[in-house]
Amino acid sequence: MLVVVNIIGIGAFVLIAYALSNNRRQIQWRSVSTVLALELLLAWLFTQFSAGRAAVLWSAQAFSWLVSAASKGIAFAFPEWLTSNNGGPNFVTAALLPMLLVVPLFDILAYLRFLPWVIKWVGKGLSKITGQPKFEAFFSIEMIFLGNTEVLAVSKAQLQRISPQRNLTLAMMAMSCVSAAIIGSYTQMVPGQYVLTAIPLNILGSIAVSALLNPVHVPAKDDVIVQVEGEAGQREPFFSFLGGSILGAGKLVLIIAATVIAFVSLGELINQILGLTGWSFLTLENIFGVLMFPFAWLLGFSVSDAFQLAQYMGTKLVTNEFVVMGEVSKAMMAGSGLFQNAHARIVLAVFLTSFANFGTIGMIVACFKGLVNQETNDYIAARVPEMLLAGILVSLLSSAMAGLFVW
Repeated sequence: MLVVVNIIGIGAFVLIAYALSNNRRQIQWRSVSTVLALELLLAWLFTQFSAGRAAVLWSAQAFSWLVSAASKGIAFAFPEWLTSNNGGPNFVTAALLPMLLVVPLFDILAYLRFLPWVIKWVGKGLSKITGQPKFEAFFSIEMIFLGNTEVLAVSKAQLQRISPQRNLTLAMMAMSCVSAAIIGSYTQMVPGQYVLTAIPLNILGSIAVSALLNPVHVPAKDDVIVQVEGEAGQREPFFSFLGGSILGAGKLVLIIAATVIAFVSLGELINQILGLTGWSFLTLENIFGVLMFPFAWLLGFSVSDAFQLAQYMGTKLVTNEFVVMGEVSKAMMAGSGLFQNAHARIVLAVFLTSFANFGTIGMIVACFKGLVNQETNDYIAARVPEMLLAGILVSLLSSAMAGLFVW
């Protein structure tokens, strides 16, 4: 029965995107159907096909290997931090500090022009298969490695050339990306194989959902890719570049730590204020649970499990994925409570693996303000609800497709 509900959920999420589309007549159903079918195929491949599962597990182990290498540096600088949590990992040592290695590593691959080469050819292949415009396909791959604001920044020339409608498509897609440099942190907090399953599903989901919510016809003469900044020209000396990358990673660690501390503290403060009413059930978690419950139930859960899952989903949207991962990490990794069910583990892990939250909207809108003209900026800023809707629907669609094959 719950499998049937899960299947209905996939259809329901697509229908929601269609119903709220800003131009239903222009939807290219052949392209959308191809993308959705490919997403479903990858979900099956990564969860049921032995070679696909092996590839995902190997990738997860590779990130764990990177984190273990980073722990040597952490132990040298802060040996007591690794033993303060009864000898086990904690949020700072498992999720944040390893970024000081992982971020520069990916920057080095970009410096050597390996990542741009991968992005270019995978993007071209994706465009051919899905029938999407070249730059949108290119952008979907590029945002994995760079993150949402960085990928927009290096695409400035392209953003200024394309229409406001296409810029909105990119803003919607950016809501569902993750940065490769942070994947290692995710894999230490929730099952790594599910995190790495979510990434390609989110890529395809972002293409499909944006094509439904904001269908745009791109003439052949406009379907070109402007040279990305940094592809050509003289590069700065390697060690100067590396030093800047390490400093950037340090700033990222501080930003995430500050954000998590602030959001968790604000959440507790709001709960204490709500508690003054004398209604013990009036908490942020319960409010989010009510709002997200119908969507959680459509992912294939009983009423009680759906309400608990909905609380985590809503909290993630208002705060960020790190807050929820930190809350559920021990139970999910141990397979206890709600997460005794493998279906619950993969659904929530996939849902959490994206930057889709209110804070990300502010980052994206601010980024566009500094990159495009006033007309385009105003067009995007006026459609913030559509951006949030796109991010939520992509997360729900990816979770539903991955969860369909794991029970």
